[in-house]
Amino acid sequence: MEEQKETREIRRRKARIIRIFRKIHRQTAILLFTGFFIMASTGLLLGWKKNSGGMILAETARGTSASLKEWLPLDSLQKNAVLFLYDSVSPALSPEIDRIDVRPGKGVVKFTFKDHFTGLQIDGATGKVLKKEYRTSDLIEMIHDGSIVDHWLETGNGIFKLIYISLMGVGLLLFTITGFWLWQGPKRLHTKNPATRTI
Repeated sequence: MEEQKETREIRRRKARIIRIFRKIHRQTAILLFTGFFIMASTGLLLGWKKNSGGMILAETARGTSASLKEWLPLDSLQKNAVLFLYDSVSPALSPEIDRIDVRPGKGVVKFTFKDHFTGLQIDGATGKVLKKEYRTSDLIEMIHDGSIVDHWLETGNGIFKLIYISLMGVGLLLFTITGFWLWQGPKRLHTKNPATRTI
């Protein structure tokens, strides 16, 4: 009799834990639904960026020479990029360079800018602009990790990105743990006592 009472108490305790986990799981889903949706959809797009036919990430153009000996100095290529930006895109855009991506095998240097999503692909040997692109993949990546808000607010320290990523990471961890327990907990409870009612 004492043993049955103890077994019932253990089952009640387990059922209580399952109810708590269900509540945490539901509230986490409600609070973080928008964030999860944004991260999932942008993550899917980023996964497909190289296979998007140039819609998300522009294909790399091919320059005239893959030999670095025949290339112009980087500072000359940068000047060409900035001149093209002023003359052919918009003189109002900032010329501050964010990244220089050197592709020797393709004979191309890619310039991306810090304050906007314009990208220029320049022939390393001739300095000619081969392609102007809108860096859609960079925009999607910034939406994905929340840094787009820091970009808009010009925070400079990435504080929103840090908070957003931390919330989403902890939320996803909680969602995974509670989801697993909601799947596994009742199975363990019913295995020991098949007659137990659904919680």
